[in-house]
Amino acid sequence: MVLFIFSALILIVILYTILPFLLSFGFHFKVLRQGSDPHKMALTFDDGPHPVYTPILLDLLKEHQVKATFFVVGSRAEKYPELIIRMKEEGHLIGIHNYIHRSNWLMFPWTVREGINRTAKILENLTGDRSVYYRPPWGLLNLGDFFLLNPYRIILWSVMAEDWKSTGGSDKIKRKLLAKVSGGSVVLLHDCGDTPGADQDAPQNTIHALKDVIPIIMERGYQFVRIDEWK
Repeated sequence: MVLFIFSALILIVILYTILPFLLSFGFHFKVLRQGSDPHKMALTFDDGPHPVYTPILLDLLKEHQVKATFFVVGSRAEKYPELIIRMKEEGHLIGIHNYIHRSNWLMFPWTVREGINRTAKILENLTGDRSVYYRPPWGLLNLGDFFLLNPYRIILWSVMAEDWKSTGGSDKIKRKLLAKVSGGSVVLLHDCGDTPGADQDAPQNTIHALKDVIPIIMERGYQFVRIDEWK
């Protein structure tokens, strides 16, 4: 009996967590990980806004006339509303990273949905737009997310530079990005390090790397676009 209960629990865990991971990252089921235009790519930033790093990043993007997508944490958007407004005014797309930065594997599907709706309402009050683009923390979906997240579009990524850790500095990020990006890439980066597993000062390396990476990628003939600009 004990063995049966243990086996049943293992099966439930697999169905709730591992199966969605395989469906989303392996088969791209109900998620966007890659764009179709070989001349465009998307820079996306998670976990912000941050009162120090996000303004510096926005300055850099403005300097190069680059439009990006920010997946923001709702509780941080409430804390720093002026940064959300600035993102909107400068032409960036604002997506949802849930109200708090917690794995979907540790929440019920309806709890995930409640946090997303709460964040969407916060962003709508600040910008006038209702966001429908959602990226789960750490990219992890649970089984119920596939059925309860309409009309939200789930956005993952095709390239990451492990920029949430300070190890290796900006050179590591620059090297990884220049080696991996190509047409259609959806690039995962971070403008805040105040999340579990991240280094608080890591975003400064991301910004330093992008100062070199953005001009080089432009010279290669690529255009940076928002997620909602994919054809």
